[in-house]
Amino acid sequence: MTTGTPFIISAPSGAGKTSLVKQLVKELDDIQVSVSHTTRQQRPGEIDGRDYFFVSKLEFESMILDQAFLEHAQVFENYYGTAKQTVERHLDDGKDVILEIDWQGAQQVRSIFPQSESIFILPPSITILEQRLRNRGQDSEEIIAKRMRAAVAEMQHFAEYDYLVVNDVFEQALSDLKSIVIARRLKADRQRKQLAGLITALLF
Repeated sequence: MTTGTPFIISAPSGAGKTSLVKQLVKELDDIQVSVSHTTRQQRPGEIDGRDYFFVSKLEFESMILDQAFLEHAQVFENYYGTAKQTVERHLDDGKDVILEIDWQGAQQVRSIFPQSESIFILPPSITILEQRLRNRGQDSEEIIAKRMRAAVAEMQHFAEYDYLVVNDVFEQALSDLKSIVIARRLKADRQRKQLAGLITALLF
């Protein structure tokens, strides 16, 4: 059976990563978003188990002690983490897995899954990034300023990634993401397993 590929996707807050990933999963088969665990408060419209697994700080710290995470980090006083067992199960089933994580998490996942592909999504400008954060209408001025500082710090790690995608026109950025996933699926190491029967019939 063909093993899936982990796709790490990182972006500063407000770059549009979540919307792009949701549409990508709608348009491609055999790709699954890894649902992260978090200690932050559930927002209106979010569903436990679909958007995040919402857990207490005590539960999260217990999972850290049990080494249940591929990666975890603390962001704005809240914990976020990717459960190891869930990701490995999807990969073993032949599904590609998207991990929406920051640069710190990306470093941790690369050390465990060296075959992973990493993508960094950039905004078209710092002005548009701030505008997108304000348009959410969710955060105070203090939080927006904190998110902007964090965004600049996050973007400084862009060179650690395999691919860069600029989310200016949504449809173009989505097309770029799909191209990356499809190109990885067509690489010889994966196709050799997928097309084993055909290759045998053609060559032997």
